[in-house]
Amino acid sequence: MCLTHSSIRELGKGSDVVSVEAIPPEAGTFRALLQQLRKNRLAMLGAVLVVLIAASAIFAPFIITHDPIQIMVGPRLAAPSLDFLLGTDQLGRDTFSRTIMGGRIPLLVAFASLGSALAVGLVLGLIAGFGPRWLDNLLLLVFDTIRSFPGIIFALAMIALLGPSLASVILVIAITSMPIYARVVRTQTEALRSSEYIAAERSMGAGTTRILAAHILPNVLGPLLILVSMDVPAVIAVEAGLSFLGMGVRPPTPDWGAILNDGYSYIDKSPWLVLAGGIPIVLATLGFTFLGEALRDIFDPKLRKDL
Repeated sequence: MCLTHSSIRELGKGSDVVSVEAIPPEAGTFRALLQQLRKNRLAMLGAVLVVLIAASAIFAPFIITHDPIQIMVGPRLAAPSLDFLLGTDQLGRDTFSRTIMGGRIPLLVAFASLGSALAVGLVLGLIAGFGPRWLDNLLLLVFDTIRSFPGIIFALAMIALLGPSLASVILVIAITSMPIYARVVRTQTEALRSSEYIAAERSMGAGTTRILAAHILPNVLGPLLILVSMDVPAVIAVEAGLSFLGMGVRPPTPDWGAILNDGYSYIDKSPWLVLAGGIPIVLATLGFTFLGEALRDIFDPKLRKDL
């Protein structure tokens, strides 16, 4: 079961267009996947950027040179030096340490929110696609209702209601992403439900649970994982934007969006804060985008460049 990213987006927005194709056998092995990635320079660049960003976030306590929340009276808005590799902010805190530690928040938000949205959307999509018609219509109404609100307006309203916090950001992104994944699963499930091999399984006495677990689920996971990998940059940008507006994580927690906000306020005195907050966001976006595009090309035979 393979879809292009544009087709997946159409499914998430309510389109009934579906593309059903077999995943290439060689794409199922990790070694073959690595071989395909090596052929694509942008994919390798994306993989390197993703690994570096993830490693810096995981091993941040061993990389930082100062306490990222320690306020130092002397070196405020200092330029980069051997003591402070990226200078200091308006409170004298080490910008390099805050940037390294700040990478943990966007990655945590991305994987927590998209993981939750994927799990809930997968379950609801299977129920909608394989359940009775009245339940399908009810769930579609719920999906369309959530998607009818503009994303940013819905996020600002929810955070204003719940209060700015990391949990609020994760909840908002998970709620707004879930209907897209649920619609993809629902449309794919409906297409597979009427296929001949599912009918053969039913005739042999296979139950609903076995059909969903053994035949439906493996075919819908591929497009979902590709879609999730390409949604990570958007989630990182949303989280940084909310933190930039002061509606994300609370100070003094280091975060790329908060660092960018501080840099914008003092850009006439020190440009280093803007660079320290903006460059990691750009690199993370490029890394996950390149890697997601490569995975789409590998798992979608129509877009594979080696054919």
